[in-house]
Amino acid sequence: MRILVSDKISESAVNKLKNLGHDVTVKTGLPPEELEKVIVDFDCIIVRSATKVRKNIIDAGKNLKLIIRGGVGVDNIDVEYAKSKNIEVRNTPAASSESVAELAIGHMLSLSRSLTVADKSMKEGKWEKKKFQGNELYKKTLGIIGLGRIGRETARIGFYGFDMNVLGYDPYVKEVSKPPVKIVDLDTLLKESDYISLHLPLTEETKNMISTEQFKKMKKNSFLVSCARGGIVDENALLDALKNGLIRGAALDVFQTEPPVAGELFTLENFVATPHIGAQTFEAQERIAEEIVSIISEYK
Repeated sequence: MRILVSDKISESAVNKLKNLGHDVTVKTGLPPEELEKVIVDFDCIIVRSATKVRKNIIDAGKNLKLIIRGGVGVDNIDVEYAKSKNIEVRNTPAASSESVAELAIGHMLSLSRSLTVADKSMKEGKWEKKKFQGNELYKKTLGIIGLGRIGRETARIGFYGFDMNVLGYDPYVKEVSKPPVKIVDLDTLLKESDYISLHLPLTEETKNMISTEQFKKMKKNSFLVSCARGGIVDENALLDALKNGLIRGAALDVFQTEPPVAGELFTLENFVATPHIGAQTFEAQERIAEEIVSIISEYK
C-alpha cells in the first residue's frame, strides 16, 4: 500500500509501516493545492488535525482507499463524501482520551489556583502570596458537556480524584453509571456547575454553542474549560464574559482559528491558553501510532 503521512506522527509508526512492507512517504505541511496534486499517487493518507481532507482532495485521490485520522474527531474530513466514493475513514478514538482528560483537569487546577499568573509573578521577582488565594476542586460540581470517551474520562478523574459531583449533558447519552454522572439538560448544567468542561465535536449544531446567552446562565464564580474543538466557544462572547465578570475564568486549548490571532483575550489574567496540546503526550502519541499501524495491518 502506498501511504502518505501528511501530518506528523511518531517515527516508530512510520518505521513499523515500512517494516510491514508498505511504501510510506512523509510530506507534512503541504498547502491544499499541493496536496491535491500529490494525493493521486496514494492508496492511504494519514492525517492529524492540520490537514483538511475535503471534497477536492478526495476527488483528486483517484487511488484512495483509506483515510486515517490520528486522533479523536474527524471534523477535518468530509466523511460522508469519502464513504460515497467507497473510501474507508478511520480514526484512533481511544488513544488520546486520557491525555486530553488530564489536560482538562490540569486547566481547572491552573484556573483555581492562578498557577500561570503566580508563576509569572514569581519570575518577575515578586512575592504576592495573599493575592493568590484560590479554590479547591474537592466536592465542587463538575459539568461535562459531551459524554464520549474523553468526557467520561474527565468525569472519572473529577469524581474519583476530587470527589466532585458530576453533571452531564449529551443528547445521545441517557445514563452513565461509572463514574456516576447525573444526566441533566444544558440549562441546568450551566446554572449548577462550578466547572464546565467541553468534550464534543464541532458541527453546525455545536458551533458557538457557548455564547453570551449561555455565559449569562453560569455561576459568576464558575470556570469554563474547552479541550474539544475551536468554534464551540464564541471567543468574542468569552472575552466579554471574562471582562464583565459573568464567569470567573476560562481556559482554551482549541481556537476558532489556529494558530489564533493575538488579541485582548490573551491579555487577561483570568484566561489560560495552550496551543492545542490535548493529545501531545509521549504516551498518547505512541498509542496513536500503535492504532494507526493496527488499522492498516487489519485493512483488507
